[in-house]
Amino acid sequence: MRSLSAKRRSFQFSHWSFMFAEIAVWSFVVLAVTGAVLMVFYDPGMSRVTYDGSYGLLRGVFVSKAFDSTLHLSLEVRGGLLIRQVHHWAALVFVAAVVSQLLRVFLTGAFRRPRTGQWLIWVTLLALGMAAGETGNVLPDDLMSGGSMWLIVSVVQSIPVVGTWVLSLLFGQGFPGDRVIPVMYGGHLLIAVVVAVLLVARELLVRRHGHSRFVASLPAPRRARPMMALATIGTLIILGFGFQIAPIWLYGPAKPTQISAGSVPDWYMGFLDGALRIMPGWELTIGDHTLSLAVLVPTLVVPGVFFTALAAYPMAERFLLSRRGRRDALGRPKTSGRMARETLAHDLLDRPRETPVKTGIAVAGVTFYGLLWAAAANDQIAVQFQLAVEAVTIFFRFAVLIGPVIAFVVTRWICLALQQTDHDVAEHGVETGIITRSPDGGFHERLEPARQERRDPAITSGGRS
Repeated sequence: MRSLSAKRRSFQFSHWSFMFAEIAVWSFVVLAVTGAVLMVFYDPGMSRVTYDGSYGLLRGVFVSKAFDSTLHLSLEVRGGLLIRQVHHWAALVFVAAVVSQLLRVFLTGAFRRPRTGQWLIWVTLLALGMAAGETGNVLPDDLMSGGSMWLIVSVVQSIPVVGTWVLSLLFGQGFPGDRVIPVMYGGHLLIAVVVAVLLVARELLVRRHGHSRFVASLPAPRRARPMMALATIGTLIILGFGFQIAPIWLYGPAKPTQISAGSVPDWYMGFLDGALRIMPGWELTIGDHTLSLAVLVPTLVVPGVFFTALAAYPMAERFLLSRRGRRDALGRPKTSGRMARETLAHDLLDRPRETPVKTGIAVAGVTFYGLLWAAAANDQIAVQFQLAVEAVTIFFRFAVLIGPVIAFVVTRWICLALQQTDHDVAEHGVETGIITRSPDGGFHERLEPARQERRDPAITSGGRS
């Protein structure tokens, strides 16, 4: 049975990178609070009304109730615009924190047993965060969200065999019709509930297994968590107050035949936009069915493979290590039994340099994502550097295939070089820059033994009493 002190230790931070999970949690708290306030004033209706609000440039224009209520909330409700902008910034920060947390967990090997469940929760949270962002962006029914809505429709229609049926099931006949915004609104709320449940489940798993630790790291004060909450909430309020985002009155209501020039998706969806831009316009005809690979591959296949690989990596690594009979991080032969298999996960986190293949895979993945993200601005790159758009597009088509391979090789080489440096330091000592003279008249530099990183018994026991 775990002691009370062990439970308290599970909520202490032992490294600055542990703040990513707390930022995600408190960003979602801000999302929940601001979202509840927005629900009071928002109307997800699609029926047309004549705008008669305070913004003169749109007065007399036929708009949907969704757009009218959002504009009323932004310009006429006291503090409404601040709440909207804080909500939007919190959504962006939430996804950024989840991505950072996934990178930390992957690079340090914290996804191993018994924390594989937490890894799967974070992977699911990333997918749900993206889905929540897209469904939320559609709700104002402005010109920017209209572009996102038509992209969602194109993706659904590209699904083989059942795409058209799914589209009519969700949105009815005669898209956009009068069901698009209500369906997206319901989906947005449902995703928020699922995210809340997953965060609670993750909290329970942390209580059960405790935090994994870095070597020789000291726990932070018990007030670290409240301070992180205040810092996150305060930063989001500052962003919402000082940095304008989603000014729908400048975009105007959504129209199927129009889209704003230079419009781009939120940062976390940029890689899908880039994949769409550089994908060749391929089509595949099977019988009476035509598959639009130009839409299907970048929007469904690429994300599907990405999230499947993330979720399956802990099991794949465990399978490969069991087949190869590897030794653990201390060079000891692995013993049989479930407890022996979980010992390494309970002990200490990996240093990225000590796992060059895993670190190389992470850097290759980040490189692949970054190149797709940059490809979303192929037209802007062509304009700024006076290049042909076709040439920039072809460059990115090759770069997304060659760049990750180069990143993997270089990262692995750097990790091996750092390992060799650590070995040399441990063998010969640390140079101090102090020159001493020996009795026989020779001069020698004074060397100090390498600092031995100690283990905390409370850590190596996995937080169990």
